[in-house]
Amino acid sequence: MNVLKEQVRIMPFEDLPILIGKEVEIHGSSIALFRLTNGDIRAIGSRCPQTNGPLAEGIVSGEFVYCPLKDWKVSLITGEVQAPDEGKVPTYNAEIKNGDIFVSI
Repeated sequence: MNVLKEQVRIMPFEDLPILIGKEVEIHGSSIALFRLTNGDIRAIGSRCPQTNGPLAEGIVSGEFVYCPLKDWKVSLITGEVQAPDEGKVPTYNAEIKNGDIFVSI
């Protein structure tokens, strides 16, 4: 089954600070956006799978964000929590078009 995804415009690229998360709501899904130092945009589910902590408020290091409540390390690429902890958050395709950030959902 082929599921079509909608691309939703979120904000201008320049409005998302480097390494500072931003939580956005898209069609009932809460998503944490991050702008990395290399300019890449990452979008993952906004809540830590263990604590329900706000990942957008976590510290970004490389391709990971640390949950601000329990320091769990979550991949910004796969959404997986680093072992020995377990869990996963959804990931979303994010891209820049004409200076704006779009997320596929």
